[in-house]
Amino acid sequence: MSESLDLKKIDHIGIAVRSLEASLPLYRDIMGLTYLGMETVASEQVRVAFFKLGEAKLELLEPTSEESAIARFIEKKGEGLHHVALGVEGIDGELNKLSEAGLRLIHEQPKRGAGGAQVAFVHPRSTGGVLYELCEPVLDDQSRQKG
Repeated sequence: MSESLDLKKIDHIGIAVRSLEASLPLYRDIMGLTYLGMETVASEQVRVAFFKLGEAKLELLEPTSEESAIARFIEKKGEGLHHVALGVEGIDGELNKLSEAGLRLIHEQPKRGAGGAQVAFVHPRSTGGVLYELCEPVLDDQSRQKG
């Protein structure tokens, strides 16, 4: 690989759960994390709840269909750590670097993920068993004005 990735931070850690409602008290009440909200990502057949943890977030993923990737993951491995999302700028270029390095990509092109971010996953068979997500958040108007 001629050029290494330009990783900015750990954006979030994805955790597969059977039920958001059953999981929320642990993260919100017992751990005391700041609850950022919930949304449904219909294209991935999941409901997602976000919690702030320092500079990163925890993302709880509940399947909305038995055919979703999260449902299959839970069926095979149970609830728990699903993926680590790495924050990048210029996701297309970063995917090209990975492809040129011979890593297997689940998504050749980024797609819309939770929070409107552009996301793409790298197959865990290429990364020692870890499912990595590249994540390029969409800047809102306030973020653009600050930057």
